[in-house]
Amino acid sequence: MGWIDWTIIAAFFTVLIVIGMWLSGKADDADGFFLSHRDMPWWAASASVAATALSAGTFVGVPQVSYTGDLTWMMLLIGSTLGGLIAAFLIIPVLYRSGTLTIYGYLRNRFGPRAEIAASWFFMIGTLLAAGTRHFIASIVVSLMVFGSIDTWPLILSIVILGAVATLYTVCGGIRAVIWTDVLQVLILAGAAVFCVYLLFTQIPLDLSGILDALREAPTGNKLRFWNPEFRFDMPYTVWAAVGAYALLNVAQYGCCQDSVQRMMTCKSAWGATLSLVVSRLIQVPIVLLFLAIGALLYIFYQCPEVMGAAAPAVVPEGTREIFPFYILKQLPAGALGLALCGMLAASMSSFDSAVNALASIIHGNLRKKDLPTELSESERKKKELGNSRSYVLLMGAALTFFAVMAVFLQEAGGQRLIDFALSVLTFSYAGLFGVFMTAVLTRQGNERSAVRALWTGALVVLMVQPWCLPHWSNLLFGVPFKLAWPWWMVVGGGASFLVCVLGRKYDRT
Repeated sequence: MGWIDWTIIAAFFTVLIVIGMWLSGKADDADGFFLSHRDMPWWAASASVAATALSAGTFVGVPQVSYTGDLTWMMLLIGSTLGGLIAAFLIIPVLYRSGTLTIYGYLRNRFGPRAEIAASWFFMIGTLLAAGTRHFIASIVVSLMVFGSIDTWPLILSIVILGAVATLYTVCGGIRAVIWTDVLQVLILAGAAVFCVYLLFTQIPLDLSGILDALREAPTGNKLRFWNPEFRFDMPYTVWAAVGAYALLNVAQYGCCQDSVQRMMTCKSAWGATLSLVVSRLIQVPIVLLFLAIGALLYIFYQCPEVMGAAAPAVVPEGTREIFPFYILKQLPAGALGLALCGMLAASMSSFDSAVNALASIIHGNLRKKDLPTELSESERKKKELGNSRSYVLLMGAALTFFAVMAVFLQEAGGQRLIDFALSVLTFSYAGLFGVFMTAVLTRQGNERSAVRALWTGALVVLMVQPWCLPHWSNLLFGVPFKLAWPWWMVVGGGASFLVCVLGRKYDRT
């Protein structure tokens, strides 16, 4: 890290904070702070949704997948696109027309108040776990950059630094700051990926044909394999897992999660909200492919000294979770290093800022419905609401930072690859939310009791199919230690939740 790199990173942080402060005056009440009075252009909301979906899990975790394995992770892009399209046309228009501050207000109208409160709590806990995980992954790079280590305590300090900056500009500008900073961050993220692919091509002494041959003939197997038609429940990256399981996870992520849907709700119309989600799915595909390419090229760069010859690096990282950050810090020239690190920081904070804003909106709109004193004037009421909203963002920023610290110990204990760990955590809350929202949108059944039971059912079923649990009880009951890959957790958990919810009689408002 040279002075020019630190200057670029400082400038990046400064721009984010300035944007937040500049937009602070436009948020004059809670509706403006959390929904921007529904005046955002669809393309900006689309970029923001894409930026959050990519996250640090993509930046750090996806290269690890293709570095250690092959390209079959591409299968999940099919599920991601399919699930996003289903949510865009089936769920988003219904939620937009409901006109509530958060999407869980729709559940109040559909089932009753207890369903709204329970869903809000499930979302909050799930988001703290999932966004905390993504934040922890991003801090790996910061820890290497600042401390030269990814030991536990440098990682924790890095988590706190990143969380403080993202919380600061979100407190200032609300959802407008989240969306406009995300637009900048997704451009930086994509630019960093393109540059790293180009640099790796120049560093590897082979033409494109030679690189493809080296990957195809790798000792560990064909690393260019991208299509896996096997129907196996213990394999996460197959076309069946993508279409039959991962698609459902994305329906939940983009139709039942306030973190994602909140940006779409800021659009000027229901059609704009739908279009923002469709385009965000299209933006995601080429960027993810770039990061898969980076991991494959890194395999040649670090694991094929016979190919690299004299250009082979002198030092190879011991682990794989820091493989791309290690390359960035060791191989990129001054200036380019700073820009690439800004790409990683962008991936991190685009997830963190949206999560804390969504969590704060849940507290304000669903969990702490406290009427303000009637003697307050309209301007005083708006000012009080805005102050409360910013306090909730500060509270959720601290909570999310804490959960990111917890993720450090959980991932080390579980030993999963980073991207698998980040995605699998989502299913604990999404399974129940998926069942409840599908019942609400597709049927006329369900009530607040069945909705609450469905939320708990989804989480408990996902807990029962965990790798440390399912083999034991399946062996006890059937004599076979069965294993279920993480994308399928959503099928069994979401399916069980839907059945429990749909069995309830229609909510009687009288």
